[in-house]
Amino acid sequence: MTDRKDELAANLAKVERRIADACAAAGRARDEVTLIVVTKTYPASDVRILAELGVRHVAENRDQDAAPKAAACSDLPLTWHFVGQLQTNKVRSVVGYADMVQSVDRARLVTALSREAERQERELGCLIQVALDAGESGRGERGGVGPGGIEELGDLVAGAPGLRLAGLMTVAPLTGPYAGREQAAFERLMDLSTDLRRAHPAANMVSAGMSADLEQAVAAGATHVRVGTAVLGVRARLG
Repeated sequence: MTDRKDELAANLAKVERRIADACAAAGRARDEVTLIVVTKTYPASDVRILAELGVRHVAENRDQDAAPKAAACSDLPLTWHFVGQLQTNKVRSVVGYADMVQSVDRARLVTALSREAERQERELGCLIQVALDAGESGRGERGGVGPGGIEELGDLVAGAPGLRLAGLMTVAPLTGPYAGREQAAFERLMDLSTDLRRAHPAANMVSAGMSADLEQAVAAGATHVRVGTAVLGVRARLG
């Protein structure tokens, strides 16, 4: 366990340095960017070590892994983010532990999350997942709504009981006009965030950037970066 703690501490320090350097280069304060560690496929024991090392935000993308892990770590002072594509039949479970769902991309999901948040008497933060590979009104290969769908979906979330519209999220697209242009993709997301905040000023969270492209996300203005591999190591392939 000590070896693993040393490994995670060293990795975390490197990521913290990268974020700090990126903030300095962009003329931003370090506290403007929140690190979310993506703990998918890694055990609850790693989450406990991360909490000991000062991590306060963790993310998961599969409910079947996240639910038991969150339960095992329920005594820790953590904010849990759900970042994967979310099917409505998993909503009841996810609302039970997630503080934030970053992958809201359709009206039916908003309705299901609202109903369940009310039933469990919880307030759930929601980010609209933006697909920059989808054209204006399509859907992305990895989920998300095209930029043209943000306004309607944002209004729906903002008016839904039990939900709080927190902002936008994206994943750097692998196809389309922004493929291989991470900086441009994240800058586009910032423009869309500015548009959203005209109607919903409190929706100021912008989640973008992962292990390979967090610097570009920070340069563009992201408020949160989602880092897994750079902290926890290369994941085993899932069968």
